[in-house]
This record gives sequence, C-alpha cells and structure tokens, in this order.
Amino acid sequence: MTTSDTTSGTRRVTIEYCTQCRWLPRAAWLAQELLTTFEAELDELALRPGTGGVFVVRVGEEVVWDRRAQGFPEPTAVKRAVRDRVAPGRTLGHSERTS
Repeated sequence: MTTSDTTSGTRRVTIEYCTQCRWLPRAAWLAQELLTTFEAELDELALRPGTGGVFVVRVGEEVVWDRRAQGFPEPTAVKRAVRDRVAPGRTLGHSERTS
C-alpha cells in the first residue's frame, strides 16, 4: 500500500445507517459481506450511525450507494461498486453471474 492510498481513503468503506430505523443489522450484514469479499483489498470498513432514513455506502469520500436514490442494495450491486474502485478488473466469481 502506498501513502496516497492511506491518505485518499480509497481503501476505506463507510456504511452510514439510520439508528431510528433500526438498520444496524442490515448495515452489519453488508459490512460482513464486503469484508469477506475484499479482505485483502480493504484497509478499513466503518459503520457510521445516522438518522433520518439514511443508508449510504461510501468508498473513500465517494458515495457508491444511496438508499434514497437507489433503494436498498443487493449485496452483489454494492460489491461491484466497491470492486470497481478498490480492485478494478477483479472477478466476483459466482455472485457476478447474471441470469
């Protein structure tokens, strides 16, 4: 890892979730999915409590999924978005197959 990777935060994922809506279990499950898939590519994954119906996934400072605009994410969709930023060109294996 280079110094620029650390300072840019591109290997850091944040999942901000609404505490009022009780979305911690959903955020924790998605975090587990991402950490399992990208254990070698991610430096950090943070869960950030929020309010007002928020459920946002960021890679570094970039929003890659926002529930308000896109609905609740399927894990594969978020994995693709994260992969495209932290490990471009990497296959996601069976979860990437389309029907």
